[in-house]
Amino acid sequence: MTKGITRRSLLASTLIAGMMPGRLRAATPRLAVIDWGMLETSIAIGAQPAAGTELIQFRQVVVEPELPAGIADLGLRGTPNYELLRLVAPDLILISNFYEYQRAALERVAPVLSLPVYEAGKPPYPLAEQAAITLGATLGRRGPAEALVADTATFLAHCRNKLQPLAARPVFVISLGDHRHFRAFGADSMIGDVLTRLGLTNAWTDPTSYSAAAPVGLEALARKPGAAIVIVSPTPPNVARTLAENALWNALPAVRNGRVAVLAPINHFGGLPSAQRFARLILEAAAAWGGHG
Repeated sequence: MTKGITRRSLLASTLIAGMMPGRLRAATPRLAVIDWGMLETSIAIGAQPAAGTELIQFRQVVVEPELPAGIADLGLRGTPNYELLRLVAPDLILISNFYEYQRAALERVAPVLSLPVYEAGKPPYPLAEQAAITLGATLGRRGPAEALVADTATFLAHCRNKLQPLAARPVFVISLGDHRHFRAFGADSMIGDVLTRLGLTNAWTDPTSYSAAAPVGLEALARKPGAAIVIVSPTPPNVARTLAENALWNALPAVRNGRVAVLAPINHFGGLPSAQRFARLILEAAAAWGGHG
């Protein structure tokens, strides 16, 4: 953890603390969380939210950490249920820069803390570390937040060591959109950033914006014939059912040579818990694509 992160964290947490009633400053505020990255991070540092958004899909896509029992579902991230939000009566609402357009409406309910992790052209991992520290300092969970930062760095270093034999082979990490198109995760995605931190080479070097380039034609995966392909789930059911019969897909060198792995779902816009999940899943899948010529 850098001194820069510490100074920014203390400033942000002090400002938010000053916005909350005095009786709440000594205890963990009652949280409502709009952004999934902030939701997974708050749970990971032991700050259990009272409410979150799109919780059914969160359980399917984000998967971990597990949501606490009794958390209220506020509906869509883009249009949360304000009536329910008022009934929840949060002391603090957590968002990211993606939801700044809602700030004025949300602030009519409770103070808002916005912690950006994804900014166009910037690797998100350092911002996720900073967000975790700031959140921990704000919620009186600084120790657990620092532990999350340290544990994630240690785990990534462990995975990097295990993956070292595969460092020479470039890897496309993608999600499939339809029968002919995919999203490519670049350097400003958590997936692309962590891939590099694991010592692996991202085969997608074209510019991306806010995590990925999309839609991209499947033929682009033939640009680097020696690369492996890692698919991040979920894949649309009709695409998954017919992928084995897709002539364009089967013509790709990686597919012909068995250098393809499919990962379980991962939050594309997650924080440090998603970084850990991606590292673990790609380590588990490495044998599926690393040993082929």
